[in-house]
Amino acid sequence: MSHPSLDPSVVRWSVSPAERGDRPVLVLLHGYGSDEHDLFGLVPYLPDSFVVASVRAPLAPPWPTPGASWYPIEGLDGRDPAAVTLAAQAVLAWVQDAVGSARVGLLGFSQGGAVALQTLRVDPDAVSFAVVLAGYAAGGELPGDAVLAQRRPPVFWGRGAADDVIPAPLVDLTSQWLPGHSELSGRVYPGLTHSISQDELDDVRAFLDARLADQVGAAVT
Repeated sequence: MSHPSLDPSVVRWSVSPAERGDRPVLVLLHGYGSDEHDLFGLVPYLPDSFVVASVRAPLAPPWPTPGASWYPIEGLDGRDPAAVTLAAQAVLAWVQDAVGSARVGLLGFSQGGAVALQTLRVDPDAVSFAVVLAGYAAGGELPGDAVLAQRRPPVFWGRGAADDVIPAPLVDLTSQWLPGHSELSGRVYPGLTHSISQDELDDVRAFLDARLADQVGAAVT
């Protein structure tokens, strides 16, 4: 089974190539039926120290759904973990080509959140942390899971209490899986549907500020 690669010509960057240097990179992964322009609107709410790259998923959803997708969805229960892994591998290939040795974190919404977490699972050495908004952990086991259980990298998981898009069994699976494989922080937001609120953005900002502090601490020691 193959998966199309990410198109570098449609990536939105927050700064020019000359300004990137060795700054940490935060890669944004949009949701189903969206594109690289969607989450780029979050840039003003994110720490300036990150170089932000918003990429476009490589698949097209069935007509008439607009935008792009990371993997097919056949009904609410049709999320194939193998397809999520293929999407994660495509993200990793793009990161290797476009980012190089800079420290990388991922922020994904919905389907993009699932891919962000799967990317961390596929290659724990390539991703420092993940922000999963209205997303989930795909089922199955991956070789990187044992590494994550030992290292426990930082993961933020935020979701709305009124979100009826992600099936309850996947929410339950994620609730069980993340505590044993990450340094988990996050919140369930009362009244929030399948979307992002200002309270959640504030929490994400605090999480990202802490990751920058971690990097400074590691450089000092």
